Amino acid sequence: MAVSLSLANLAKLPPDVARPGYERNALKAGILHFGVGNFHRAHLQVYLDRLMNGGRDLDFAVLGAGVTPYDLRMRDALAGQDWLTTVVEQSADRSAARVTGVMTGFVPPMDGRAIVAALSDPAIRIVSLTVTEGGYFVNPSTGRFDPGHPAIVADARDAGEPKTVFGLILAGLKARRAAGVAPFTVMSCDNVPHNGKVCRDAVAGLAAAQDPAFADWVRGNVAFPNAMVDRIAPATSDRERAITRDAFGIEDAWPVFCEDFIQWVVEDDFPAGRPAFEEVGAEFVTDVTPWEMMKIRILNGGHAIIAYPSGLMDIHFVHEGMEDPLVRAFLQKVEREEVIPVVPPVPGTDLDGYFRKVEERCLNPKIGDTIRRLCLDGSNRQPKFIIPTIADRLKAGHGIEGLALASALWCRYCAGTTDSGAVIEPNDPNWERLAAAAAAARSEPSAWLGMRDIYGDVGESAVFAAAFARHLVALWAGGARATLQRYLTGA
Repeated sequence: MAVSLSLANLAKLPPDVARPGYERNALKAGILHFGVGNFHRAHLQVYLDRLMNGGRDLDFAVLGAGVTPYDLRMRDALAGQDWLTTVVEQSADRSAARVTGVMTGFVPPMDGRAIVAALSDPAIRIVSLTVTEGGYFVNPSTGRFDPGHPAIVADARDAGEPKTVFGLILAGLKARRAAGVAPFTVMSCDNVPHNGKVCRDAVAGLAAAQDPAFADWVRGNVAFPNAMVDRIAPATSDRERAITRDAFGIEDAWPVFCEDFIQWVVEDDFPAGRPAFEEVGAEFVTDVTPWEMMKIRILNGGHAIIAYPSGLMDIHFVHEGMEDPLVRAFLQKVEREEVIPVVPPVPGTDLDGYFRKVEERCLNPKIGDTIRRLCLDGSNRQPKFIIPTIADRLKAGHGIEGLALASALWCRYCAGTTDSGAVIEPNDPNWERLAAAAAAARSEPSAWLGMRDIYGDVGESAVFAAAFARHLVALWAGGARATLQRYLTGA
């Protein structure tokens, strides 16, 4: 019979389930985290759990916070189990469960006053975020913070009642400065290029709309380290809850399943102090850019290359896509011929070896990662993961056939049906716009490339436009499988 997860029941867990080796009442919150989701609990909380099991940094426990209804649901689920989480790490041939206990509480979500009070606490020295790639109010056409976004305009107008994460961070910083308390470090853990800089631009950009002098103070006094984060942690469904119950004997309302791979490369800029993450596998560097570009272009770009042909061929899981010879060959050809050659060297890293590890991770059948998840939010991800590589190759005069096909596959996917005629449910915040552009592109491909906020100058390249149009025509005429076959054989 499965045991309900709680502090009182830790000793009743099956012996093969690892559990906290530290006393929970000895923990003190030192990190306030916005966006307590699966990735955060499979990444930052796992590093902290490793440290605390070694008796280190017990004063850097996590206090949750959030600004969305999702955060309310997560808080309710975790509160019912004393903020404990079951993390199930899976390789192709092994699964292991660990209960982590580094979280001490959760500020009531969307309660601005309570969140600002928590941010004002001198014990909080790091404010970390996982608010998704699209949560930083960046204008895709400029790649810069958008001060005209309605949510930002509202927070600028009513600084006393902030609703966004960045408005709350600003209010916390103001309260600390007024009380003579040193600012906390703001640490983005999102999969965004130069995530620290992007986060600083959002905080300082909002501050500039409220008080330009305070914006200058933020830029000069608050640290925003860049970081490269990596671990696949798919959404939790009843499938994961059932496995946690049946295979590990734990009733957990919101367990986290993840791969056994984990990586974190961080710029060492924490004036208020930090946990000794380097002792448990994190790597601290002076400039994270090389690792960041490697991951974003090879791994995240690779996900997009896998995703859209698989989606059009009605493939459900990522590992099933990788088991399709055409999809895997497409990934290998585009990565080795077009992506990897324009990724700058990374200290101590063999790029082809890194790509082989990406293949191994995507082939892991235990994760249950879905093609639909990889296809999600292309309007935000393509300008970060795919289009910069195309731009670099065009600038150098190199070929872009494979990447043009990857882009045409995305366009065809957004038309809303698979090659079999099955309906693709909306899978992007801008789905309505994308679907209209994809429908128009069937007869006039420039209708898709004309989305300048996504493609920028790349969409105006005659070389890219010709290749894109040729592939899109082929996809509508013969489908993804036949088009991949022709590309791979050079026909």
